[in-house]
Amino acid sequence: MPANRTEQVLARLADLTPRKIVAELDRYIVGQGDAKKAVAIALRNRWRRQRAPEGIREEIAPNNIILIGPTGVGKTEIARRLAKLTGAPFIKVEASKFTEVGYVGRDVEGMVRDLAESAIDMVRHEREHDVEDLANDKVDERILDLLLPPPTEPAPAAKETPESVFVVSASGGVTQEQELARERHKRTRDKLKQLLLDGQLESREVEIEVSASSMPSFDLAQGGTPEGMGNFTEMLEQFLPKRKKKRTVTVAEARRILLDEEYDKLINHDDVVADALDRTEKLGIIFLDEIDKIAGGKSEMGGPDVSREGVQRDLLPIVEGSNVQTKYGLVKTDHVLFIAAGAFHVSKPSDLIPELQGRFPIRVELKSLTEADFVRIMTEPENALTKQYSALVAAEGTDLTFTEDGIAEVARIAAHVNARMENIGARRLHTVMTTLLEDVLYDLPERGTEPVKVDGRVVRERLKAIAEDEDLRKYIL
Repeated sequence: MPANRTEQVLARLADLTPRKIVAELDRYIVGQGDAKKAVAIALRNRWRRQRAPEGIREEIAPNNIILIGPTGVGKTEIARRLAKLTGAPFIKVEASKFTEVGYVGRDVEGMVRDLAESAIDMVRHEREHDVEDLANDKVDERILDLLLPPPTEPAPAAKETPESVFVVSASGGVTQEQELARERHKRTRDKLKQLLLDGQLESREVEIEVSASSMPSFDLAQGGTPEGMGNFTEMLEQFLPKRKKKRTVTVAEARRILLDEEYDKLINHDDVVADALDRTEKLGIIFLDEIDKIAGGKSEMGGPDVSREGVQRDLLPIVEGSNVQTKYGLVKTDHVLFIAAGAFHVSKPSDLIPELQGRFPIRVELKSLTEADFVRIMTEPENALTKQYSALVAAEGTDLTFTEDGIAEVARIAAHVNARMENIGARRLHTVMTTLLEDVLYDLPERGTEPVKVDGRVVRERLKAIAEDEDLRKYIL
Protein backbone atom coordinates (compact mmCIF):
# COMPACT_ATOMS: atom_id res chain seq x y z
CA MET A 1 0.00 0.00 0.00
CA PRO A 2 2.63 2.65 0.88
CA ALA A 3 4.55 2.08 -2.33
CA ASN A 4 1.32 2.28 -4.35
CA ARG A 5 0.35 5.55 -2.67
CA THR A 6 3.75 7.08 -3.41
CA GLU A 7 3.50 5.85 -6.98
CA GLN A 8 0.17 7.68 -7.29
CA VAL A 9 1.85 10.91 -6.21
CA LEU A 10 4.67 10.32 -8.70
CA ALA A 11 2.06 9.64 -11.40
CA ARG A 12 0.61 13.10 -10.77
CA LEU A 13 4.09 14.52 -11.32
CA ALA A 14 4.13 12.94 -14.79
CA ASP A 15 1.71 15.61 -16.01
CA LEU A 16 3.79 18.42 -14.51
CA THR A 17 6.28 19.24 -17.24
CA PRO A 18 8.81 21.99 -16.49
CA ARG A 19 6.81 24.45 -18.61
CA LYS A 20 3.63 23.66 -16.67
CA ILE A 21 5.44 24.03 -13.36
CA VAL A 22 6.74 27.47 -14.37
CA ALA A 23 3.26 28.44 -15.58
CA GLU A 24 1.79 27.48 -12.20
CA LEU A 25 4.45 29.45 -10.34
CA ASP A 26 3.74 32.45 -12.59
CA ARG A 27 0.24 32.58 -11.15
CA TYR A 28 1.63 33.69 -7.78
CA ILE A 29 5.18 34.94 -8.35
CA VAL A 30 6.22 37.77 -10.65
CA GLY A 31 9.47 37.47 -12.58
CA GLN A 32 12.46 35.38 -11.41
CA GLY A 33 12.31 33.19 -14.49
CA ASP A 34 15.76 31.66 -13.92
CA ALA A 35 14.85 30.48 -10.41
CA LYS A 36 11.52 29.06 -11.57
CA LYS A 37 13.23 27.20 -14.41
CA ALA A 38 15.85 25.71 -12.06
CA VAL A 39 13.32 24.41 -9.52
CA ALA A 40 11.06 23.11 -12.30
CA ILE A 41 13.92 21.03 -13.73
CA ALA A 42 14.88 19.77 -10.26
CA LEU A 43 11.29 18.70 -9.63
CA ARG A 44 10.91 16.97 -12.98
CA ASN A 45 14.16 15.11 -12.39
CA ARG A 46 12.58 13.48 -9.33
CA TRP A 47 9.97 11.84 -11.54
CA ARG A 48 12.62 10.98 -14.13
CA ARG A 49 14.75 9.27 -11.48
CA GLN A 50 11.86 6.98 -10.56
CA ARG A 51 11.58 5.96 -14.21
CA ALA A 52 15.30 5.26 -14.59
CA PRO A 53 16.62 1.66 -14.59
CA GLU A 54 16.86 0.30 -11.09
CA GLY A 55 20.61 -0.18 -11.32
CA ILE A 56 21.28 3.54 -11.84
CA ARG A 57 18.32 4.96 -9.92
CA GLU A 58 20.02 5.04 -6.53
CA GLU A 59 23.05 6.76 -8.03
CA ILE A 60 21.10 9.77 -9.31
CA ALA A 61 21.47 12.54 -6.73
CA PRO A 62 18.92 15.34 -6.35
CA ASN A 63 19.67 18.73 -7.91
CA ASN A 64 20.10 20.77 -4.74
CA ILE A 65 19.80 24.51 -5.36
CA ILE A 66 21.01 27.73 -3.74
CA LEU A 67 18.78 30.74 -4.40
CA ILE A 68 20.77 33.95 -4.01
CA GLY A 69 19.02 37.28 -3.70
CA PRO A 70 17.87 40.04 -1.33
CA THR A 71 14.90 39.59 0.97
CA GLY A 72 11.41 39.93 -0.44
CA VAL A 73 12.14 38.86 -4.03
CA GLY A 74 10.30 35.52 -3.88
CA LYS A 75 12.81 32.89 -2.70
CA THR A 76 10.59 31.41 0.02
CA GLU A 77 7.42 31.76 -2.03
CA ILE A 78 8.92 29.75 -4.90
CA ALA A 79 9.76 26.82 -2.61
CA ARG A 80 6.41 27.00 -0.78
CA ARG A 81 4.34 27.05 -3.96
CA LEU A 82 6.46 24.25 -5.41
CA ALA A 83 5.64 22.00 -2.46
CA LYS A 84 1.91 22.75 -2.69
CA LEU A 85 1.99 22.08 -6.41
CA THR A 86 3.48 18.61 -6.03
CA GLY A 87 1.90 17.46 -2.77
CA ALA A 88 5.37 16.67 -1.46
CA PRO A 89 6.35 16.76 2.23
CA PHE A 90 7.85 20.20 2.76
CA ILE A 91 9.31 22.20 5.63
CA LYS A 92 11.00 25.58 5.86
CA VAL A 93 13.80 25.93 8.39
CA GLU A 94 16.23 28.71 9.18
CA ALA A 95 19.88 27.72 9.23
CA SER A 96 20.61 30.39 11.84
CA LYS A 97 18.43 28.52 14.37
CA PHE A 98 20.70 25.46 14.41
CA THR A 99 23.76 25.01 16.58
CA GLU A 100 26.72 22.69 16.41
CA VAL A 101 26.28 19.42 18.30
CA GLY A 102 27.38 19.99 21.87
CA TYR A 103 25.89 23.49 22.09
CA VAL A 104 22.51 24.27 23.62
CA GLY A 105 19.88 24.49 20.89
CA ARG A 106 18.53 22.48 17.97
CA ASP A 107 20.78 20.20 15.99
CA VAL A 108 20.45 19.91 12.22
CA GLU A 109 18.89 16.43 12.36
CA GLY A 110 15.80 18.10 13.81
CA MET A 111 14.80 19.32 10.34
CA VAL A 112 14.57 15.73 9.06
CA ARG A 113 12.41 14.80 12.03
CA ASP A 114 10.21 17.82 11.26
CA LEU A 115 9.98 16.70 7.64
CA ALA A 116 8.83 13.24 8.74
CA GLU A 117 6.18 14.85 10.97
CA SER A 118 5.03 16.96 8.02
CA ALA A 119 4.71 13.83 5.88
CA ILE A 120 2.75 12.03 8.63
CA ASP A 121 0.29 14.93 8.83
CA MET A 122 -0.05 15.02 5.04
CA VAL A 123 -0.69 11.29 4.64
CA ARG A 124 -3.08 11.16 7.59
CA HIS A 125 -5.06 14.05 6.12
CA GLU A 126 -5.34 12.12 2.85
CA ARG A 127 -6.54 9.00 4.70
CA GLU A 128 -9.06 11.07 6.67
CA HIS A 129 -10.42 12.45 3.42
CA ASP A 130 -10.85 8.90 2.10
CA VAL A 131 -12.97 7.77 5.07
CA GLU A 132 -14.58 11.13 5.89
CA ASP A 133 -18.14 10.14 4.94
CA LEU A 134 -18.03 6.86 6.84
CA ALA A 135 -16.52 8.53 9.91
CA ASN A 136 -19.17 11.27 9.91
CA ASP A 137 -21.95 8.68 9.69
CA LYS A 138 -20.54 6.81 12.67
CA VAL A 139 -20.18 10.05 14.64
CA ASP A 140 -23.80 10.99 13.93
CA GLU A 141 -24.95 7.62 15.27
CA ARG A 142 -22.85 8.03 18.43
CA ILE A 143 -24.21 11.52 19.04
CA LEU A 144 -27.76 10.25 18.61
CA ASP A 145 -27.04 7.55 21.20
CA LEU A 146 -25.89 10.29 23.58
CA LEU A 147 -28.93 12.48 22.92
CA LEU A 148 -31.39 9.59 23.05
CA PRO A 149 -30.04 6.47 24.72
CA PRO A 150 -31.57 3.23 23.40
CA PRO A 151 -34.40 1.76 25.52
CA THR A 152 -33.24 -0.62 28.18
CA GLU A 153 -34.07 -4.23 27.55
CA PRO A 154 -35.77 -6.10 30.39
CA ALA A 155 -33.47 -8.28 32.39
CA PRO A 156 -33.51 -11.94 31.33
CA ALA A 157 -35.91 -14.04 33.39
CA ALA A 158 -34.31 -16.01 36.17
CA LYS A 159 -34.27 -19.75 35.97
CA GLU A 160 -37.65 -21.05 37.10
CA THR A 161 -37.82 -22.45 40.56
CA PRO A 162 -40.76 -23.86 42.42
CA GLU A 163 -41.01 -20.53 44.29
CA SER A 164 -41.03 -18.26 41.14
CA VAL A 165 -43.95 -18.09 38.74
CA PHE A 166 -43.95 -16.04 35.45
CA VAL A 167 -47.37 -15.02 34.10
CA VAL A 168 -48.00 -13.57 30.65
CA SER A 169 -51.36 -12.44 29.35
CA ALA A 170 -52.99 -14.40 26.55
CA SER A 171 -52.44 -11.52 24.13
CA GLY A 172 -48.67 -11.36 24.82
CA GLY A 173 -48.83 -7.95 26.52
CA VAL A 174 -45.20 -7.86 27.60
CA THR A 175 -43.92 -8.42 24.05
CA GLN A 176 -46.26 -5.77 22.61
CA GLU A 177 -45.10 -3.23 25.19
CA GLN A 178 -41.48 -3.76 24.15
CA GLU A 179 -42.30 -3.45 20.46
CA LEU A 180 -44.22 -0.20 21.02
CA ALA A 181 -41.29 1.23 23.00
CA ARG A 182 -38.89 0.34 20.20
CA GLU A 183 -41.12 1.97 17.56
CA ARG A 184 -41.50 5.16 19.64
CA HIS A 185 -37.74 5.27 20.14
CA LYS A 186 -37.11 4.79 16.40
CA ARG A 187 -39.55 7.58 15.45
CA THR A 188 -38.00 9.96 17.97
CA ARG A 189 -34.49 9.02 16.83
CA ASP A 190 -35.36 9.67 13.18
CA LYS A 191 -36.68 13.14 14.08
CA LEU A 192 -33.57 13.88 16.12
CA LYS A 193 -31.35 12.69 13.28
CA GLN A 194 -33.01 15.10 10.88
CA LEU A 195 -32.56 17.96 13.35
CA LEU A 196 -28.94 16.92 13.80
CA LEU A 197 -28.30 16.86 10.05
CA ASP A 198 -29.95 20.29 9.75
CA GLY A 199 -27.53 21.66 12.36
CA GLN A 200 -30.23 22.58 14.87
CA LEU A 201 -28.73 20.63 17.78
CA GLU A 202 -25.17 22.01 17.70
CA SER A 203 -25.60 23.93 20.98
CA ARG A 204 -27.26 21.03 22.85
CA GLU A 205 -25.06 19.65 25.61
CA VAL A 206 -24.14 15.98 25.95
CA GLU A 207 -21.90 14.02 28.28
CA ILE A 208 -19.07 12.04 26.69
CA GLU A 209 -16.06 10.08 27.85
CA VAL A 210 -12.66 11.37 26.79
CA SER A 211 -9.16 10.07 27.36
CA ALA A 212 -7.34 11.67 30.26
CA SER A 213 -3.57 12.01 30.20
CA SER A 214 -1.99 9.58 32.62
CA MET A 215 1.05 11.76 33.21
CA PRO A 216 2.31 15.27 32.57
CA SER A 217 3.83 15.91 29.16
CA PHE A 218 7.58 16.37 28.81
CA ASP A 219 9.07 17.19 25.44
CA LEU A 220 12.59 15.84 25.29
CA ALA A 221 12.92 16.14 21.51
CA GLN A 222 15.43 18.97 21.78
CA GLY A 223 19.00 19.34 20.74
CA GLY A 224 21.48 17.40 22.82
CA THR A 225 19.23 14.41 23.61
CA PRO A 226 20.35 10.94 22.49
CA GLU A 227 19.03 9.57 19.23
CA GLY A 228 15.72 7.78 19.62
CA MET A 229 14.81 9.57 22.84
CA GLY A 230 12.48 12.05 21.15
CA ASN A 231 8.96 12.21 22.52
CA PHE A 232 9.76 10.15 25.60
CA THR A 233 6.27 10.79 27.00
CA GLU A 234 4.51 8.84 24.24
CA MET A 235 6.73 5.83 24.85
CA LEU A 236 5.92 5.80 28.56
CA GLU A 237 2.18 6.27 28.02
CA GLN A 238 2.07 3.03 26.03
CA PHE A 239 2.81 1.15 29.27
CA LEU A 240 0.38 3.10 31.44
CA PRO A 241 -3.33 2.27 31.74
CA LYS A 242 -5.69 4.40 29.71
CA ARG A 243 -7.93 6.54 31.88
CA LYS A 244 -11.26 8.04 30.90
CA LYS A 245 -13.08 11.01 32.29
CA LYS A 246 -16.54 12.40 31.61
CA ARG A 247 -17.03 15.86 30.14
CA THR A 248 -20.12 17.86 29.35
CA VAL A 249 -19.70 19.50 25.94
CA THR A 250 -21.85 20.85 23.15
CA VAL A 251 -22.79 18.64 20.22
CA ALA A 252 -20.42 20.63 18.00
CA GLU A 253 -17.49 19.97 20.35
CA ALA A 254 -18.52 16.34 20.80
CA ARG A 255 -18.49 15.88 17.03
CA ARG A 256 -14.90 17.08 16.82
CA ILE A 257 -13.77 14.76 19.65
CA LEU A 258 -15.67 11.73 18.38
CA LEU A 259 -14.52 12.33 14.80
CA ASP A 260 -10.89 12.06 15.91
CA GLU A 261 -11.72 8.79 17.68
CA GLU A 262 -13.43 7.38 14.59
CA TYR A 263 -10.51 8.37 12.38
CA ASP A 264 -8.18 6.53 14.77
CA LYS A 265 -10.33 3.41 14.42
CA LEU A 266 -10.66 3.58 10.65
CA ILE A 267 -7.08 4.55 9.75
CA ASN A 268 -4.19 2.11 10.08
CA HIS A 269 -1.46 4.12 11.80
CA ASP A 270 1.31 1.74 10.70
CA ASP A 271 0.22 2.16 7.09
CA VAL A 272 0.30 5.95 7.49
CA VAL A 273 3.82 5.86 8.95
CA ALA A 274 5.16 3.53 6.25
CA ASP A 275 3.67 5.65 3.48
CA ALA A 276 4.88 8.90 5.04
CA LEU A 277 8.46 7.70 5.48
CA ASP A 278 8.53 6.37 1.92
CA ARG A 279 7.23 9.70 0.62
CA THR A 280 9.70 11.63 2.77
CA GLU A 281 12.66 9.75 1.31
CA LYS A 282 11.51 9.97 -2.31
CA LEU A 283 9.72 13.33 -2.48
CA GLY A 284 10.70 15.35 0.61
CA ILE A 285 11.76 18.98 0.16
CA ILE A 286 13.66 20.96 2.81
CA PHE A 287 13.90 24.71 2.29
CA LEU A 288 16.97 25.90 4.18
CA ASP A 289 16.63 29.65 4.57
CA GLU A 290 19.27 32.12 5.72
CA ILE A 291 22.12 29.79 4.80
CA ASP A 292 24.32 32.87 4.38
CA LYS A 293 24.12 33.37 8.16
CA ILE A 294 26.25 30.25 8.71
CA ALA A 295 28.78 31.14 5.98
CA GLY A 296 32.10 32.75 6.80
CA GLY A 297 34.97 31.95 9.12
CA LYS A 298 35.08 31.94 12.87
CA SER A 299 35.22 35.15 14.83
CA GLU A 300 38.59 35.97 16.39
CA MET A 301 36.86 36.88 19.64
CA GLY A 302 34.48 33.94 19.66
CA GLY A 303 30.84 34.94 20.02
CA PRO A 304 27.98 33.94 17.74
CA ASP A 305 30.32 33.12 14.83
CA VAL A 306 32.10 30.36 16.70
CA SER A 307 29.81 27.51 15.64
CA ARG A 308 29.01 28.57 12.08
CA GLU A 309 31.47 26.16 10.50
CA GLY A 310 30.39 23.50 12.98
CA VAL A 311 26.79 23.80 11.77
CA GLN A 312 28.01 23.44 8.20
CA ARG A 313 29.93 20.28 9.12
CA ASP A 314 26.83 18.88 10.84
CA LEU A 315 24.69 19.81 7.86
CA LEU A 316 27.01 18.17 5.35
CA PRO A 317 26.18 14.48 6.06
CA ILE A 318 22.44 15.26 6.04
CA VAL A 319 22.67 16.86 2.60
CA GLU A 320 25.07 14.19 1.31
CA GLY A 321 22.78 11.43 2.47
CA SER A 322 22.58 9.67 5.81
CA ASN A 323 20.17 7.81 8.08
CA VAL A 324 18.44 10.01 10.64
CA GLN A 325 16.66 8.49 13.62
CA THR A 326 13.09 9.68 14.13
CA LYS A 327 10.43 8.37 16.49
CA TYR A 328 8.89 6.60 13.48
CA GLY A 329 12.10 4.90 12.38
CA LEU A 330 15.12 5.69 10.24
CA VAL A 331 14.81 8.19 7.39
CA LYS A 332 17.34 8.17 4.54
CA THR A 333 18.11 11.65 3.23
CA ASP A 334 19.94 10.53 0.07
CA HIS A 335 17.14 11.74 -2.22
CA VAL A 336 15.60 14.56 -0.20
CA LEU A 337 15.71 17.79 -2.23
CA PHE A 338 17.40 20.68 -0.44
CA ILE A 339 16.72 24.22 -1.60
CA ALA A 340 18.90 26.74 0.23
CA ALA A 341 18.43 30.49 0.12
CA GLY A 342 20.25 33.53 1.38
CA ALA A 343 20.78 37.21 0.69
CA PHE A 344 24.59 36.89 0.86
CA HIS A 345 25.00 40.63 1.52
CA VAL A 346 28.02 40.19 3.76
CA SER A 347 29.22 36.74 2.79
CA LYS A 348 29.13 34.86 -0.50
CA PRO A 349 28.44 31.21 -1.44
CA SER A 350 32.18 30.54 -1.73
CA ASP A 351 32.48 31.26 2.00
CA LEU A 352 30.71 27.98 2.72
CA ILE A 353 32.98 25.00 3.30
CA PRO A 354 33.94 23.42 -0.06
CA GLU A 355 32.24 20.09 0.72
CA LEU A 356 28.90 21.83 1.35
CA GLN A 357 29.27 23.97 -1.76
CA GLY A 358 29.64 20.77 -3.76
CA ARG A 359 26.31 19.46 -2.48
CA PHE A 360 24.52 22.53 -3.90
CA PRO A 361 25.66 22.42 -7.52
CA ILE A 362 22.93 24.71 -8.89
CA ARG A 363 23.11 28.40 -8.01
CA VAL A 364 20.52 30.89 -9.17
CA GLU A 365 20.67 34.62 -8.57
CA LEU A 366 17.32 36.32 -8.12
CA LYS A 367 16.99 39.88 -9.34
CA SER A 368 15.96 42.84 -7.21
CA LEU A 369 12.41 44.00 -7.87
CA THR A 370 11.82 47.20 -9.83
CA GLU A 371 8.93 49.66 -9.83
CA ALA A 372 7.47 47.88 -12.87
CA ASP A 373 7.66 44.58 -10.99
CA PHE A 374 5.74 46.12 -8.10
CA VAL A 375 2.93 47.12 -10.46
CA ARG A 376 2.75 43.55 -11.75
CA ILE A 377 2.86 42.12 -8.22
CA MET A 378 -0.16 44.24 -7.27
CA THR A 379 -2.24 43.22 -10.27
CA GLU A 380 -1.24 39.88 -11.84
CA PRO A 381 -0.97 37.17 -9.14
CA GLU A 382 -4.12 35.41 -7.93
CA ASN A 383 -3.27 36.47 -4.38
CA ALA A 384 -2.33 40.07 -5.27
CA LEU A 385 -2.42 42.59 -2.42
CA THR A 386 -5.12 44.64 -4.12
CA LYS A 387 -7.36 41.57 -4.32
CA GLN A 388 -6.68 40.69 -0.68
CA TYR A 389 -7.65 44.16 0.57
CA SER A 390 -10.72 44.22 -1.69
CA ALA A 391 -11.86 40.94 -0.10
CA LEU A 392 -11.31 42.34 3.41
CA VAL A 393 -13.34 45.47 2.65
CA ALA A 394 -16.07 43.42 0.93
CA ALA A 395 -16.65 41.64 4.26
CA GLU A 396 -18.13 44.94 5.49
CA GLY A 397 -20.36 45.22 2.42
CA THR A 398 -18.21 47.86 0.70
CA ASP A 399 -16.43 47.82 -2.66
CA LEU A 400 -12.74 48.77 -2.82
CA THR A 401 -11.26 49.55 -6.22
CA PHE A 402 -7.76 50.60 -7.28
CA THR A 403 -7.17 52.66 -10.41
CA GLU A 404 -4.12 52.16 -12.60
CA ASP A 405 -2.57 55.44 -11.52
CA GLY A 406 -3.25 54.56 -7.87
CA ILE A 407 -1.41 51.25 -8.22
CA ALA A 408 1.41 52.97 -10.09
CA GLU A 409 1.78 55.54 -7.31
CA VAL A 410 1.93 52.87 -4.61
CA ALA A 411 4.59 51.05 -6.65
CA ARG A 412 6.58 54.27 -7.11
CA ILE A 413 6.56 55.05 -3.38
CA ALA A 414 7.53 51.47 -2.46
CA ALA A 415 10.43 51.48 -4.93
CA HIS A 416 11.54 54.92 -3.72
CA VAL A 417 11.54 53.85 -0.06
CA ASN A 418 13.44 50.65 -0.88
CA ALA A 419 16.05 52.72 -2.73
CA ARG A 420 16.45 55.25 0.10
CA MET A 421 16.35 52.74 2.97
CA GLU A 422 16.83 49.01 3.42
CA ASN A 423 15.64 47.08 0.36
CA ILE A 424 13.08 44.59 1.66
CA GLY A 425 11.62 43.83 -1.76
CA ALA A 426 7.91 43.16 -2.18
CA ARG A 427 7.38 43.26 1.58
CA ARG A 428 7.60 47.05 1.29
CA LEU A 429 4.26 46.96 -0.50
CA HIS A 430 2.67 45.61 2.68
CA THR A 431 3.90 48.52 4.76
CA VAL A 432 2.80 51.10 2.17
CA MET A 433 -0.64 49.54 1.68
CA THR A 434 -1.22 49.16 5.42
CA THR A 435 -0.42 52.83 6.00
CA LEU A 436 -2.46 53.92 2.98
CA LEU A 437 -5.63 52.08 4.02
CA GLU A 438 -5.32 52.43 7.80
CA ASP A 439 -8.03 55.09 8.17
CA VAL A 440 -10.33 53.35 5.70
CA LEU A 441 -10.17 50.03 7.54
CA TYR A 442 -10.62 51.78 10.90
CA ASP A 443 -13.73 53.76 9.88
CA LEU A 444 -15.23 51.05 7.66
CA PRO A 445 -17.93 49.72 10.05
CA GLU A 446 -19.36 53.22 10.63
CA ARG A 447 -18.95 54.78 7.18
CA GLY A 448 -21.66 52.75 5.45
CA THR A 449 -21.45 50.94 2.14
CA GLU A 450 -20.20 53.82 0.02
CA PRO A 451 -17.57 52.46 -2.42
CA VAL A 452 -13.92 53.27 -1.76
CA LYS A 453 -11.79 54.32 -4.71
CA VAL A 454 -8.00 54.55 -4.47
CA ASP A 455 -6.40 56.61 -7.24
CA GLY A 456 -3.10 58.41 -7.59
CA ARG A 457 -4.37 61.60 -5.92
CA VAL A 458 -5.61 59.68 -2.86
CA VAL A 459 -2.29 57.84 -2.52
CA ARG A 460 -0.27 61.06 -2.73
CA GLU A 461 -2.48 62.89 -0.23
CA ARG A 462 -2.41 60.15 2.37
CA LEU A 463 1.28 59.33 2.09
CA LYS A 464 2.71 62.74 1.24
CA ALA A 465 3.70 63.73 4.79
CA ILE A 466 5.30 60.36 5.51
CA ALA A 467 7.07 60.02 2.17
CA GLU A 468 8.62 63.49 2.43
CA ASP A 469 9.70 63.22 6.07
CA GLU A 470 12.76 60.98 6.22
CA ASP A 471 12.37 60.23 9.93
CA LEU A 472 8.68 59.33 9.59
CA ARG A 473 9.39 57.27 6.49
CA LYS A 474 12.08 55.36 8.33
CA TYR A 475 9.76 54.37 11.17
CA ILE A 476 6.44 53.93 9.37
CA LEU A 477 7.26 52.72 5.87
